[in-house]
Amino acid sequence: MNPDNLHSIEALNQTNASEHLSDREKHLIGLAVTLTRGCIYCSGGRMGKAIAAGISQDTVQATVDLTAAVNAGVVVRTALQGIEGNEADGSCDDGTCSAGS
Repeated sequence: MNPDNLHSIEALNQTNASEHLSDREKHLIGLAVTLTRGCIYCSGGRMGKAIAAGISQDTVQATVDLTAAVNAGVVVRTALQGIEGNEADGSCDDGTCSAGS
């Protein structure tokens, strides 16, 4: 498989070329995304690149903390909605999972 043929690579390259976000914003957003996806290698690389670009360790740590807090909120919301609105034998009809299929 040639990575150049992937649409996601093209979208990523276009986003990186955008002048609407500063390099600082791109570094921090990229870090938040890699943390959310759970990739230790990408996250470590993003942290190193952010610090090398002059972003302080405190700002990197704040990004990690904020990302963790947002993800914790998503987990709690999902659990509460699951408890309140769904039966254990229900099915997922929005395509996010295969429960009940």
